[in-house]
Amino acid sequence: MVAIIDYDAGNIKSVEKAMKLLKQEVVVTRDPETILSADKVILPGVGSFGDAMGKIRQYDLEKVIHEVVERRIPFLGICLGLQLLFERSEESPGVQGLGILKGEILRIPETEGLKVPHMGWNSLEFSGDGRLFRGIPEDAYVYFVHSYYLKAEEPEIVTARTEYGTEIHASVEKGQIFACQFHPEKSSDVGLRILKNFVEL
Repeated sequence: MVAIIDYDAGNIKSVEKAMKLLKQEVVVTRDPETILSADKVILPGVGSFGDAMGKIRQYDLEKVIHEVVERRIPFLGICLGLQLLFERSEESPGVQGLGILKGEILRIPETEGLKVPHMGWNSLEFSGDGRLFRGIPEDAYVYFVHSYYLKAEEPEIVTARTEYGTEIHASVEKGQIFACQFHPEKSSDVGLRILKNFVEL
């Protein structure tokens, strides 16, 4: 069973729909027992870093997420869900992230000819042997919607990069923790293959 953590994030329905397309038993929940009994856990997210961390704390989910990681249940953060795994974000100064991974979330620089937020399809350059990307060709295109990007402190956890005014750490993997800045659930066949790789771990 795949548990999608419900903390009023914006893209829950599209992630749930993608899981059902992959014939997965899926539950959208904020119940700790249900989350901890899942085979896989997904933290989706659209919105602001500070508001999202506020909701996670309001619903008492921070400890549950840390326990999922400690139990080595495969965990996937998507978009804002990637950013929340890290320590801090320029979007919400003073707000502490989950701090599960080391790094910071920075504002995409304003560059001539490039709009922020970054909305659209960008190609991925693989920088490691990421298990999410089995069977995915180099330079495959995926869909992004974001104004802030990850700069991971540990380069060895970065499995995919993209360029948009700066180098963006587009995906990370550490142990049983996986995260994507892009939206696999909105990235057509490539995205479905990435999600399939996750559920088949």
